[in-house]
Amino acid sequence: MASKTAPKSASKSAQRQPVRQAITLELVRAITPSEIKAETMSQTFGLEPVAHASIRESVEEHVIRIANELRDNLNDKAMNIFLQRVVGSFVSAAHGAAVFYGNKKSEALALNSRLLNDSRDEDRDGVAGFESKAARAAAFAAEMGVQASALYAAAEGAVSAFSHITGDDWKPYEGAQPAATVEQRSTETMLAALAD
Repeated sequence: MASKTAPKSASKSAQRQPVRQAITLELVRAITPSEIKAETMSQTFGLEPVAHASIRESVEEHVIRIANELRDNLNDKAMNIFLQRVVGSFVSAAHGAAVFYGNKKSEALALNSRLLNDSRDEDRDGVAGFESKAARAAAFAAEMGVQASALYAAAEGAVSAFSHITGDDWKPYEGAQPAATVEQRSTETMLAALAD
């Protein structure tokens, strides 16, 4: 005789989604290599230097040019929404690159640390003529850092264009959080009563 499983009482749509932190340009700046750090990585690892000012200006000019092309066909509200999304994509891309760089940097540092390296042989020199795994990881992290720095410059240009076109400072879009269900509020009240 087969046993029946009890139906789930709460649907997935009714479950409260965790609140995501808004991705601001300031947040991205905090985790992105500075212009000086990117220059150091470029010189140390033989990478193409980032033309920060040129990238910023070019992106700003392009976004303004696009907005001017659309000006006759979009009202102010539609233009604001459009630019919000365009700038948000630049900032999100820079954030993703900065997070990826941070992960690769941590991996490279761990491989170069005798205490953090689980593969003890990885801190030895590579076979003659080849880099060690730790050296390859450091070079890859530097490349990702330079890329993150370039994307941050592009995001700065897009944010500047938004301010130039709309006259307002760009802020990340934050959707309304769904209201808690009666069951969720009841559960929160019960848990609050149990807390110290």
